[in-house]
Amino acid sequence: MASGGNNRSRLLLVILLVTSLFLITLDLRGVSLTNSSRSLTQSILAPVQRVFSSAFSPVGNFFADVKNFGKTKAELKDVQSQNEKLKSQIIINEDIKGQLKQLHATLNLAGRGGYTVVAARVIGRGSASTFSQTITIDAGTSSGVTKDMTVIAGAGLVGVIKSATSSSAIVLLMSDPSFRIGVRIAGTQSAGVLLGQGDSSYLLQLLDPAGSISVGEVLVSLGSDNARPFVPGIPVGRVTGVDHTSASLTQQATVIGLTNLDNVDVVSVITKNAKQDPKNALVPTPQPTVTVYVTPVPLPVLPSPGVSTSGSPSPMPSATLAKK
Repeated sequence: MASGGNNRSRLLLVILLVTSLFLITLDLRGVSLTNSSRSLTQSILAPVQRVFSSAFSPVGNFFADVKNFGKTKAELKDVQSQNEKLKSQIIINEDIKGQLKQLHATLNLAGRGGYTVVAARVIGRGSASTFSQTITIDAGTSSGVTKDMTVIAGAGLVGVIKSATSSSAIVLLMSDPSFRIGVRIAGTQSAGVLLGQGDSSYLLQLLDPAGSISVGEVLVSLGSDNARPFVPGIPVGRVTGVDHTSASLTQQATVIGLTNLDNVDVVSVITKNAKQDPKNALVPTPQPTVTVYVTPVPLPVLPSPGVSTSGSPSPMPSATLAKK
């Protein structure tokens, strides 16, 4: 029964379509149609148009969505690319800020000591041909940098120029086991030799048999003849421990370097010594210790139950029985 109804609906739809096409053909051929015929045609075609529009609009929307999806994907990719560029720029800005801070500290130390320096950036670390601890800097003979010049950073000594080309130079770090430098204790003026040990810890051998070493004392460079390879007065390290059990005639001590060689990005090469020895002018001053004094405040004495604060006993509440 339902099948017969569907067949009739399909037949009616076909008749309507054929009739509509027939009327449209007559109209195109110049056959005059009355307004009522046009209205009738429009009334007949309107439901058909709605059906076709409902049937095919999802397809059109699908292709439009596919087109927009491609456009949105491209925009998302562009946003991600811009985001990565911004992240890279932030990292670069932070790196530049750190280098400027190190440069300011290095030039400040050189200025206080009266040294003439050439600033340089670290462009390489280590050596592929040797096991020595070195860094490569982007300043060479064209900038006045030659072998056996002292290299400093903001906190103090870094090392010495080992070799130089026209545009770069190799610095032997003070941490290298082959590194040796004459030092003096800033407080007692006792002289000694500082030896690199491959890390941030150094060994101090005091040359003065009558000298003494104390924890916390700062060592500065003793200086070489004609200030090559070392100029005098450069802060080198701080004593962290004294060896009292050594069998040698002089004392030995453990020293920590003032410069963190792992984080050095900017250095200065001293190309001309100061007119006079800065002595202890570059020795870092210890940070002041802030002492806080706490004055105890007496706690208020709470009155006992039944005792008034004026000193006279306060009456205790008594229960009253109601008589019936």
